[in-house]
Amino acid sequence: MAEGPRPKRRREEEEDEKPGAAPHDGAAAAAPFPLAELRLQRVLRESARDKAVFLHGEVTGPSGEGTDAVIILEKTPFQEEKLSDLLKKHVKLELQMRNDIYSTYHLYPPPELSEIKTTVVFPATEKHIQKYLRQDVHLVRETWEDYTQITLPFIQSQSFSVQWVYNILEKKAEADRIVHENPDPCDGFVLVPDFKWNQNQLDDLYLIALVRRRDLKSLRDLTAEHLPLLRNILREGEEAVTKRFGIAPSRLRVYLHYQPSYYHLHVHFTALGYEAPGSGVERAHLLADVIDNLAADPAFYQKRALTFALRADEPLFHKFREAGRA
Repeated sequence: MAEGPRPKRRREEEEDEKPGAAPHDGAAAAAPFPLAELRLQRVLRESARDKAVFLHGEVTGPSGEGTDAVIILEKTPFQEEKLSDLLKKHVKLELQMRNDIYSTYHLYPPPELSEIKTTVVFPATEKHIQKYLRQDVHLVRETWEDYTQITLPFIQSQSFSVQWVYNILEKKAEADRIVHENPDPCDGFVLVPDFKWNQNQLDDLYLIALVRRRDLKSLRDLTAEHLPLLRNILREGEEAVTKRFGIAPSRLRVYLHYQPSYYHLHVHFTALGYEAPGSGVERAHLLADVIDNLAADPAFYQKRALTFALRADEPLFHKFREAGRA
């Protein structure tokens, strides 16, 4: 999903901000989202580069009360094995412009070749809606003192549920999606596909390694004590991706976010050629570099100032601004 780098919080009170996540109960999971009944309220944001649009809509329930929803529509990457069908089975090729040897057309493919990935957040809270609304983004440079005096108290004051992470680790959910797991309670992890990836092509490959330990929130918690865990994730994760998907480690981007999307330590594995959301220098920290930094200085991430981006409406940005640090 095309989003500017910023921290995302996993629930407002009990708000689930895991894009594309399945509902929490079996009954809800069996009921498809009533897309045809959606009343479009507004376009929150559009990304021409990423061929995506973010919509705010409303669905009326049996009681007549409207419930907000956020719908994200994304054009899926081309699949090489389907290109021949795309060229041969198009419904219509409509000329738009011709100039000497150059011409442009509109090609209208059949439905089976016109897939649009659709992510639904429903019911959506006001925070979900604001999250996808286009907003100004600001860089914040956080010292260790800033972290202890501003960021950490803010994290501790919030109700950020990561129960969905525990469900995966305990195999109460998504057990059939696990690509690799290391069962060690201290240095183990589970590797699963991220919901941003539909798993139909490798160009936008995206997996997440969730650590089994529950005492690690982010990069700031890491010390040399955690090097065995981090090395396991890098080595075993790369081996698993190569074995399952045939992608060499040199074609992978393996990194952590700071600020993270949710406060349970996790590592991102994406295809190197894919410009994944949050893979820019203001948010992504390569795992290999993190390992080297901790090997050189066990307290590296308790000393270094870290720069990250926050949206203008982020509560954490307001905290930094109130403290005169933004």
